[in-house]
Amino acid sequence: MGLTHSHSHSHCQKMSESITTQTDVSFMLAKHVFSNEIKDDTNLVFSPLSIQIVLGLIAAGSMGPTKDQLLCFLKAKSIDELNSLYSHLVNIIFVDGSPNGGPRLSIANGVWIDQTFPLKPSFKKVVDKVYKATSNCIDFQNKATEVPNQVNQWAKMKTNDLIKEILPHGTVNNMTRLIFANALYFKGAWNDKFNASDMKDHKFHLLRGGSIKAPFMTSNKKQYAVAFDGFKVLGLHYKQGRDARCFCMYIILPDARDGLPALIDKISSSPGFLNHHLPCVKVKMSKLLIPKFKTTFSFEASTVLKGLGVTSPFCGGGLTEMVDSPLAGRLFISQIFHQSFIEVNEEGTEAAAVTASVIEPRSIEEEIDFVADHPFLFLIRDDSTGVVLFIGSVLNPLTS
Repeated sequence: MGLTHSHSHSHCQKMSESITTQTDVSFMLAKHVFSNEIKDDTNLVFSPLSIQIVLGLIAAGSMGPTKDQLLCFLKAKSIDELNSLYSHLVNIIFVDGSPNGGPRLSIANGVWIDQTFPLKPSFKKVVDKVYKATSNCIDFQNKATEVPNQVNQWAKMKTNDLIKEILPHGTVNNMTRLIFANALYFKGAWNDKFNASDMKDHKFHLLRGGSIKAPFMTSNKKQYAVAFDGFKVLGLHYKQGRDARCFCMYIILPDARDGLPALIDKISSSPGFLNHHLPCVKVKMSKLLIPKFKTTFSFEASTVLKGLGVTSPFCGGGLTEMVDSPLAGRLFISQIFHQSFIEVNEEGTEAAAVTASVIEPRSIEEEIDFVADHPFLFLIRDDSTGVVLFIGSVLNPLTS
């Protein structure tokens, strides 16, 4: 980093501890989303971080048990700690890298609030400064039906047209007072592109048995890969821009064809898992096969959150720090919608999201093979900070 004085060092260390903690929360969230949402052979992709950012914004406007529950869920000691972490992410990690030759990246936060509820100046400051969110006044009483359209247009614009409908129609009525949304977009080119001419069809084994034929990418170049007990990890780097960030997709492949659910359990119950299981050297590959895939996935997050103990924001009473109004005590969150998109092919990756025990590595073998011909987990991470932007799983590369 080149920062010598102690203040900056401790700040950096705090930041990296916060990020490790947030990543643990991300995997816990992922495990629950996967077990709630996994249908036969659907692929999954979402941004736990996007949901955490929305919850951080809500926490900044809450007090009492609601605030405590959100802090507890996000494993943070204070609102200040959350604000400084998310402000860092919004202003540094999610800055567009494309002007510098890196991945195209954007994050957008939005708040839609009823015109009868003016935002408290202290909350508006957090909305504007920390989360860089746009706030919009709405006449929910008379114009509720137009709101989904507005929010959807916003999401569409912010995600390069990938996500066209974040709020399903019929989700907003004249009782709605407040909507939070967060959109995330990522598009990166591989450092080493795969040759389109080397594509080959190969068998992919499905979780419940049986198999399909799908197009796979291959390469004979050395790769960042490492084998552990029961699974392997491959790192595919994106072309880096002229800044400190270094984006990478990691594919975590269980040895067993049906090993994905157990692997997700293992990761989500081992704090700091990623920090100990990333490949750091390039090795020769005896065989490399990765399927192309493309997925859009959406879900409503409140059920998952309630199942994880975040119930208070959905009951009302605690969101009093957001607005100046005698009715502030009646505000509650009805639903949180999240939608993500990802495409992985020979050129690179395009992804968008919207939210309304250390195991020792095996001894390094001469060569590793990495044949992703059965369900696996993937994530996109900034290696310079350790921030995980997306987590997903591929159960069938042919389904979108």
